[in-house]
Amino acid sequence: MSPTEAPAAPSCTVVVGLGRSGLGAARLLHARGETVVVLDSGDTAELRSRAALLAAEAIPVHLGVPLSAEVFQALPMPPAVVVVSPGIPWDHPVLEGLRQQGVQVVGEIVPAWQASRDVPWIGITGTNGKTTVTCLVHHLLEQAGRDAPMCGNVGVSAAEVVLQRRLEGGPRPDWLVVELSSYQLEAAAAIAPAIGVWTTLTPDHLERHGTLAVYRGIKRRLLEHCRVRILNADDPDLRRHAASWDEADWVSAGPREALPAEVDPCLWIDREGLVQGRQGPLFPASALAMPGQHNRQNLLLAVAVGLHAGLEPAAMEAACRCFTGVPHRLERVRRLNGVTWFNDSKATNYDAAAVALQALEGPLVVLAGGESKQGDARAWLELLQERAAVVVLYGAAREEFAGLLHASGYGGAVHSLEGMAEAVALAAELAPAAGCRGVLLSPACASFDQYTDFEARGEHFRRLVLAL
Repeated sequence: MSPTEAPAAPSCTVVVGLGRSGLGAARLLHARGETVVVLDSGDTAELRSRAALLAAEAIPVHLGVPLSAEVFQALPMPPAVVVVSPGIPWDHPVLEGLRQQGVQVVGEIVPAWQASRDVPWIGITGTNGKTTVTCLVHHLLEQAGRDAPMCGNVGVSAAEVVLQRRLEGGPRPDWLVVELSSYQLEAAAAIAPAIGVWTTLTPDHLERHGTLAVYRGIKRRLLEHCRVRILNADDPDLRRHAASWDEADWVSAGPREALPAEVDPCLWIDREGLVQGRQGPLFPASALAMPGQHNRQNLLLAVAVGLHAGLEPAAMEAACRCFTGVPHRLERVRRLNGVTWFNDSKATNYDAAAVALQALEGPLVVLAGGESKQGDARAWLELLQERAAVVVLYGAAREEFAGLLHASGYGGAVHSLEGMAEAVALAAELAPAAGCRGVLLSPACASFDQYTDFEARGEHFRRLVLAL
């Protein structure tokens, strides 16, 4: 610094939100030498426990404070960077005001990206299917001897993984397999994974993003920044925009000749059930035992990643044969009195719930409800008519869903209850009497009316079913 230069004014990085991702971001930023302050509007026992963990690392936390301009003005030093958790709307007026003042506002995934630039990322996004693809890609790489932690919107936050591996002396991974939601991506324009995967695109989170075009643009921006782009040619929306991509690797769970001329797939499944590549057959698609056409699409997306990562087809086939699936996504819980129970708590919208119905044979008892979302329910309602003998509704959306079923002319029995415990008990009684093959929890709703997240909802369902 020259004698005439004034020292930079002290500033801090503020992390807003003390959920799993905010906790990881705060610890990572602090370990990198930044002055960190954490704010959260809640003040629960769980948040106090997390605050105590951070206080032990000399990271101050302020609980029970609303997101307001006054809170930032009251800080002992001005923020240079504000890191927001995914649950906070990106267009919140306070965040907009901070941007206008020149404060950098980023999402919690950004510190992890900045601290791991020498590790290639595999970024996986999409409306539905991204968790299964993320888990399967992680499984394929790990079974082949690659060190490839799974993180992001599933499991552990990316910041926590990077902190452990890079700043706490852990080994450098070969890859980071990162599930990325639209909430994370809208706040992380700069991240550019080596490999990007786009599973599906159907209307979701429109109450936050406003329009399908905005939602699509958030996903697309990620793929445009990736060196390798892997897209699902069986998704109607993605296929409709195929001509707009100058370079992409397309996959299809159907035969190659059924695709439009503008889609030249790198992987497909032939009429004999073999996964085919441009150099010839790889292995039978039946190596992955998970039910449903959507899981064949997930298989091909993961195999395309594996090929770019240097995996041999035989190694991927062996890994697929020992893949047990994903918790809360068409998870088989148990068989009791001739009825199989499935936990599909991850189905948080109409399209995801329709996929589950397509994958299973009826007749079924279907449990649905929670906090409803905007979306087109027609395909879901048609499949309920076709495969559900009984629908048991619970939670905040039960009256709304009862109205949808009535208006659609649904011919089965409909029951409406307060909570999951009553719904499971009634389903156990009704399924054998109605001659149903299975009971399917596939809520078509967010979980936030009664649970912290879809995992908590699925765990509660599983406990109830195992206790029958």
